[in-house]
Amino acid sequence: MNAKRNMAKETQPRKGETRQMEGLDLESVLERARGHDAEALGEIHHRYVRRVLGLCRYMLDSRESAEDATSEVFLKLQRSIDSYDGSIPFPRWLLRVAGNQCIDVLRRRRRERQVIVEVEDGAAVIEATSSEPSPLGTVIRMAEKAQLQTAIGRLPENYRVPLVLRYYSELSYDEIGQQLDLHRNHVAALIFRAKQELRRRLVHGSK
Repeated sequence: MNAKRNMAKETQPRKGETRQMEGLDLESVLERARGHDAEALGEIHHRYVRRVLGLCRYMLDSRESAEDATSEVFLKLQRSIDSYDGSIPFPRWLLRVAGNQCIDVLRRRRRERQVIVEVEDGAAVIEATSSEPSPLGTVIRMAEKAQLQTAIGRLPENYRVPLVLRYYSELSYDEIGQQLDLHRNHVAALIFRAKQELRRRLVHGSK
């Protein structure tokens, strides 16, 4: 894994190079990155590594695992930057790449075991998507970041993964279902239960 981290560091700008790139708008940086410009790839790493690491840290169970996954994401970026077509904002696209990487890690860990358990028949509760601020959003804004991260990290994996994909990577229920091989109703139910459990842990501070 250290070799991957070292390879990923090669995309980071050397001292002084960031100054040349930081004044460029994102589209200009992406255009240069598509040409496999090392400085542009390094600038993307500089701008987004903390967000990618944050997502990986939420989804995986250790900082070391998150750092390894983050390194892999930026290595993949060097090969897949041409596939970004601008249909969604680049940060969202990059976080989706990171989410996929974390899912791959979780699946490899469990090999033949099912990563996400299905919800019991008849127990699904559908929560309609709304543009209005959600109760979870209110809780997130009020909670301390460290407290929130700890609470999410302690959620059962079958709750934690879809919750993070929904509210951090901003995937729709259908997109989450496609990634996790689950029916949309099951995704909705898992996220509903995850939010209930997260609220309970934040309010009561339970483990």
